[in-house]
Amino acid sequence: MNPIPSILLSISFGGLLLAGTIAYADMPVLEAQETARLLALLLDSGREVVKRNQELIDNPRKGHKGFTPDEFERQLVEEFHRRSDIDLANNSSTALSTNTRKLLNVLVQAGKAVVSDAQAVINQRGVGYKNFVPATFGSQAAWRFSAKSEVRLKQTTLNPRNVKNQPDAYEEQVLRSLIGRSDRSAISDVVDNGGALRLLTPIYYSKDCLQCHGQPVGELDISGYPKEGALEGDLAGAISVRIPLREK
Repeated sequence: MNPIPSILLSISFGGLLLAGTIAYADMPVLEAQETARLLALLLDSGREVVKRNQELIDNPRKGHKGFTPDEFERQLVEEFHRRSDIDLANNSSTALSTNTRKLLNVLVQAGKAVVSDAQAVINQRGVGYKNFVPATFGSQAAWRFSAKSEVRLKQTTLNPRNVKNQPDAYEEQVLRSLIGRSDRSAISDVVDNGGALRLLTPIYYSKDCLQCHGQPVGELDISGYPKEGALEGDLAGAISVRIPLREK
C-alpha cells in the first residue's frame, strides 16, 4: 500500500452544468491516481460545506435557509479551490484530462442533486435536527456519482451505521492499517492484476462530530444511534475510490 502525498495543481476547470453527463474511465495509473485523489477531495469539500452550514440547516426558527443547490455549488467550488488550487469555475484551462474533467463534473452534479432533494427538509420550520449532516450528504452524493460512472466512490468505516458503507476486504485492510497512523495521506494500490486503481483517503473525527460519535459509548445520540465513544482526531473512516485502468 502506497501513501499518496498532497499535490497542488494550479489549474482551472469549468463546464459544470452539463446535466445527464455519464463519465467513464479508462486511464493510465498516474492519471487514475490523481483523479481518485481529486474526487475524494471534492467529496470531502462537499462534506465540509454541509458542516459549515449545519447550524443554519438545523435552525428551527428559520424557514427558507438560502442553502440552495446553486449556493452549495458556489461554496463547494470555493472550498475545493482553497484545498487544491483548482478553480472549477474557470473554463480557460485544458490542464485536466477529459476523463478527470467529466468525473469531477458528475460529482458536482451529484452533490447539487442531493442538496436539491433535501430542500423540503432543510427549509422545514419548527424542526431542529434534520439528519442532513456531512456523512449523510457524502453517502448520498457518492451513490449518485457511482450510478453515473464506472468509477466507484464510497464512504466507508469499520463499524458503519449504514450497511451500504460496509467495507469490502480491501477497504477493511486499509482502514485497520490507518488506525493510530500519524501520516494522514491517502493510500493507493493497483489491484485486480492491474485492472483497477484503488485509493482510500482517511477521515478523522472533528470536535463537532463528537456530538453524535463521542462519549459516553453506547449513549443514544440525537439521531437515535448509540455513540461510538470516539475522541477528537480518531479515525472515522475513509473515502474510497476505485477506477478502472487502461489495459496495457
